[in-house]
Amino acid sequence: MKADTITKDFISDAEVFADIFNYYIYEGQQVIFPEQLMERDSVTLAFPYGADGIRVPIQKLRDGQKLCIVKTDGKTEYVLFGAENQTEIHYAMAVKNNLYDALEYAGQVEKAAKAHKKARKDMSEAGKKPNSGEFLSGFWREDRLIPSVTLTVYFGCEEWDGPLSLFDMMDVADPRILSCMDDYHVRLIAPNLMTDKEILKFQSNLREVMLFIKYSKDKDRLQEVLENHEERFREMERRAVDVIEVITNTGLKYEEKGGKVDVCQAIQEMRTESERIGEQRGEQRGERIGEQRGERIGEKKGELKKAKESARNFYDLGIEIETIAEGIGYTVETVKGWLGLSEQP
Repeated sequence: MKADTITKDFISDAEVFADIFNYYIYEGQQVIFPEQLMERDSVTLAFPYGADGIRVPIQKLRDGQKLCIVKTDGKTEYVLFGAENQTEIHYAMAVKNNLYDALEYAGQVEKAAKAHKKARKDMSEAGKKPNSGEFLSGFWREDRLIPSVTLTVYFGCEEWDGPLSLFDMMDVADPRILSCMDDYHVRLIAPNLMTDKEILKFQSNLREVMLFIKYSKDKDRLQEVLENHEERFREMERRAVDVIEVITNTGLKYEEKGGKVDVCQAIQEMRTESERIGEQRGEQRGERIGEQRGERIGEKKGELKKAKESARNFYDLGIEIETIAEGIGYTVETVKGWLGLSEQP
């Protein structure tokens, strides 16, 4: 499965989704509860106005878009939370998220306009007569938008080096121009930009996912993290482990027991297997070296036997010892020894 598919499946879980916004908005306090979240269709059709009042349909996608019910001032409000999960750096994220939010608000205005139109048709709002501005926009003066908060969760191992605001994407230094514009900031959650203390504010397995990714390239530090948080790493949700595997390419092999995965055991088994393979490769390498050494010794013995035979044949043909020695590449004394002609002391 692709990384985007696995991370989307993980982040769409109500517990993880609530955990993300509790961390970012409420410093980890459990204000948003998973059971409060209602699933929204991730495909929304908004109709911003085009030239000459022509409405232009624009389809947009959100990953894990949900509604959260929040009570404020004795009145219940529906606060729209959206999350964008990324495994690769998107250098136009500020524009992308800004567009998503704008389209979300445009969709809310359109929805309100349709509701008012239907109400007038059904005569259920006979007592309300919209003024010209309300009639034109379809949005009445007392109508209110649901706030949209968009976060970007970056699961990558590399540090995020993309722009974090709309102004960062521009080359404008004139403060007079900037004062006429509204900036848009990317609200980013990324393991390499977070301290361990910040990561520990997560209550779900997103905590372990972020810690593992943050130290995935530092084996010693990762081992320390696993030891310090052993109890939680021994009981992780499978989807969280899948995210770790697809992002870090660790090569984890695990068994799911009771819906939980023991990451510490999986890593230990992976290391044991790696050591076994290393020993096996060492033995094979030793065998190859031994074979090669034996072959070289055999070759030398064969060459020596051939040289002795050649010396005997040349000697029987009456060729002088000095000439034979020079021809086969050995000393005169060595050749004499082979032929039994060496002087006895």
